[in-house]
Parts: sequence; C-alpha cells; structure tokens
Amino acid sequence: MNINKARSVIMGILNGNPKDEPMHYGEIYGAWTNLLTNHGMIAGYQVYINHTGDSDLKKLVEEAIEGLKNENTQIENLLKVNGIGLPPAPPERPVAKLEDIPPGARFLDPEISASVSKDVAAGLVACSTMMGQSIREDIAVMYGQFHLAKAQFGAKMLKLNKEKGWIIPPPLQVKSIE
Repeated sequence: MNINKARSVIMGILNGNPKDEPMHYGEIYGAWTNLLTNHGMIAGYQVYINHTGDSDLKKLVEEAIEGLKNENTQIENLLKVNGIGLPPAPPERPVAKLEDIPPGARFLDPEISASVSKDVAAGLVACSTMMGQSIREDIAVMYGQFHLAKAQFGAKMLKLNKEKGWIIPPPLQVKSIE
C-alpha cells in the first residue's frame, strides 16, 4: 500500500462521528486500567467508610465512591460499545460498626483522608494522560469531564484536611531578612 492510499484510509477512519472511529491501543488500555483501578478504589473506600469516625470525611468518601461509580458506568459503556471485555470487579464490602473494629486495627481518619487525597492526585494525572493520548474527541472530552470532577473533589478534600488539621505540609521555604 502506498503512502497516499494509507493516508486516505486513515483519514477515512478518523473523519465524521468519533464514536464510529476505532479506539487505539492506548485508549483501550487506559480506559480498561482506569476501570480496574476504580473497582479497587471503590472496594477500598467501602472499607474506609467502616473505619471513618468523622462525619464530614465519611460524606466525602461516600461522594468519592459515587464519583467512581459514575465514571465506571461511562467507561463500561465505552468499552462495551467497542467490543472490549471488562475487567473483573470485587464484591461490595460489608458494612461494619466502627466500635467493632479493634483500635489498633483501624485506619485513622487522617490516614483515610491522606489516602483518598493521594488517589485524587493520581487520578488527575491519569485523566490528563488519557486526554493527551486520545485521538477520539469523545474519549478526550469524557476524561476532561472526569478531570474537572476530580479537581473539584480534590479541592473539597484539601479544605477538609486544612479544617481538621490533618494536612502535613512539606518543609516551607522561609526567606531570611538580611
């Protein structure tokens, strides 16, 4: 196949409705891995809810789960429509009473908050990566929406961490006066 014919075939595939365009391997791998990761975070956050004593943190962890489930619905639809098998999902975690968990075996609220905050930061990077590597506009836009939602949620987590005194800043640069 000569170069002009190859270009013609590629441009024919990439014109028109992006949903009619095939996903490339990076888009497939990124979406599939995102779905698998979200499944794991949902299960972990369900455990965190059992360990959370602070009602404000509990609400945010529940909000995080709902956000991840919303993402999963959209990613699952994308993968299914494109004939891609879905990764396995762990079962829902049971509800437990905080008082039934021995104190030494509990996650502490600041630990839970730090872990969720870390996941938000990693999720922002993952969304940016998918946005940058996507050639299908619909996938890039979907990950742009996920990115925006994560940024807004991350701001809530930052505010909570500051209000509760859970944030541990790195060493601060203090300029000396000469």
